[in-house]
Amino acid sequence: MEIWYNQEYCLSLQRFPKETKNNIKKKQIIKPQLIKIKYLMKRTATLVVAILALVLTACKADNSPKKQDNSAITTEETKDNNPKEGKETKMNVTEMNSEMFQQKIMDFKKSPKTWNFKGDKPAIIDFYATWCGPCKATAPVLEEVAGDYAGQIDVYKVDVDQQRELAALFGIRSIPSILFIPKTGEPTMQNGAMNKAQFEEVIKSVLLK
Repeated sequence: MEIWYNQEYCLSLQRFPKETKNNIKKKQIIKPQLIKIKYLMKRTATLVVAILALVLTACKADNSPKKQDNSAITTEETKDNNPKEGKETKMNVTEMNSEMFQQKIMDFKKSPKTWNFKGDKPAIIDFYATWCGPCKATAPVLEEVAGDYAGQIDVYKVDVDQQRELAALFGIRSIPSILFIPKTGEPTMQNGAMNKAQFEEVIKSVLLK
């Protein structure tokens, strides 16, 4: 707190040096402090009025959205209400579980030691994990490859965390691991992320030779 002193009283201290600091505090002038408080109150009131004006303006803008905003909201709601349609048109790679593997690839429970491919066309299986960085880099490339060879090659992906039985069946220790399955003959496993050129090279040399 600022202290305002009476000038005459301060001069009197020079004449009577025996006055103590406690006596000085008793002689403070209060009127200048009151003026200062009133000034601060006026400034505070002005700021409050300005803030209220801004708040009211913002509420009006939010309560009266433009027609373009409403149409955008309607479009988003339509997309959310039809999630299956979007996924079906975009996804070329099919998520595979153990039951699907036994039906479309190999029934490892009936003949665990003999490779007997059940598919009617070559296949690619990507063993991946959602937390794996190289797997995330490979996923869009595999989607593109699946689209380019649609009708010629079946492309699947297996989450090793969710399908531990399938991961153990092929001894998956590193991911991504990509299994190339020709229509006849033994499958080939490739470890690590692959670009499109590498996929096409294996497809031409192993699957569609």
